[in-house]
Amino acid sequence: MKKKSRPHSSKIHSYLVSNHLVPVVADRKGLHLIAELLRTLNHWVHKLILYIAQAALALMVVLVIITVILRYVFNTGIGWAEEVPRLLVTLFAFLACAIGVRDHMHISVDILYNAFAEDSFMRKALVVFTDFCILLCGLFLLIYGWQYTQRLMRLPGTLPMTGWPTFIQYIPAPLAGFVMTFDSALFLTGILKRDDLLYSEKEVDYTQLVKHQNQDPQEEKL
Repeated sequence: MKKKSRPHSSKIHSYLVSNHLVPVVADRKGLHLIAELLRTLNHWVHKLILYIAQAALALMVVLVIITVILRYVFNTGIGWAEEVPRLLVTLFAFLACAIGVRDHMHISVDILYNAFAEDSFMRKALVVFTDFCILLCGLFLLIYGWQYTQRLMRLPGTLPMTGWPTFIQYIPAPLAGFVMTFDSALFLTGILKRDDLLYSEKEVDYTQLVKHQNQDPQEEKL
């Protein structure tokens, strides 16, 4: 008997492969295999925090809309519906910070960087320096954020509206710190490349594009 094809399984497999969620272990041994597994783990981590951030944002918007409608239409409200969005804002903000680090999407001043030639030693040194500074920031959030969260775990106290433990509002800090540290360490070791983007497209350097066009005016005529 012929085996029936499984379209759902093939779709799932193609989704995992296209999103780099399956490690390519063929002909990889030793450090190369470890690097490939770490890259795949990094993609899984960011897929997870992306879904968490999306769910937090959607739930926050829904709760705020419900709260506004209840207050201004029905002259009533839900107490916990005001406290939960504040917790979701904190979660979303820290996760968005970690997501921005992964694709280098945070605002930056690149006057000094652009002053040096492309592929020069100074540009590479500035990139390493930037990743190192982000690594320190990630470690700060991870270590001190987790220590502060642990300290609150040992103390009695709950949030006024939901009754949840107080420490829950500080968990996003060490979580974002871990992701930032993980990303920066992979960039510094060369396991991740700067053109390995998950949330954005590669930026076009229009200044370099104009320079190349001016150097070869025949291309413009063609």
